[in-house]
Amino acid sequence: MSKGVFITATGTDVGKTYVSALLIRSMVRMGNSCGYYKAAASGAVGFAESDAGFVKRFTGIKQAEESMLSYRYETPVSPHLAAQWEGRSLCLDQVSADYAAVGRDYPYVVVEGAGGIVCPLRWDSDQQILQEELVKALLLPALVVTGAGVGSINASVLTIHYLKNKGIPIKGIVLNRYSGTAVEEDNRNMIETLTGVTILTCVKEQDSILDLSKACLEQCFA
Repeated sequence: MSKGVFITATGTDVGKTYVSALLIRSMVRMGNSCGYYKAAASGAVGFAESDAGFVKRFTGIKQAEESMLSYRYETPVSPHLAAQWEGRSLCLDQVSADYAAVGRDYPYVVVEGAGGIVCPLRWDSDQQILQEELVKALLLPALVVTGAGVGSINASVLTIHYLKNKGIPIKGIVLNRYSGTAVEEDNRNMIETLTGVTILTCVKEQDSILDLSKACLEQCFA
């Protein structure tokens, strides 16, 4: 039976896709077979332009494109709005089936979210689905990506508080775009102090793998 982890972030463009790719590449280098899955991506006119396309290129995994992404929307807005405008709404049963299919091929699966954790995936007269419902349906723990710079304390604390309030297990935090300044080090200390969640590693620009042992990498999955 496969193990998975849900990659979320404190906001859009914080680095979920990059960290997802780093996690997969790191797992593969440690000898683990690891796949990727994303339920919905917007603002991509084709697979190559999507987050899944970047992950496939960056990691070099041989996974079939059609198994990596269930719903691709061209409009660069929240998935729920793109779905309304493009007339193709996300179905949670389909997402569960697609994720399970990836899990049959890979013992470890990285699941990347869309935007921050409070992201509507579907919102119409028939059904309303927030991202947290997807995480719970797939029985996944979360790994939170946050920025290292100004504003990260507030964003991190709010995101962690929301996840805890919703009963979603948290495996840790990844501090992205880290350069080691005094401000970033203080942010790192304050985030851990105020959330009670460990920052597992710090990611610098152009990093090619995560600075974590094989055991720590595998512990991110459940």
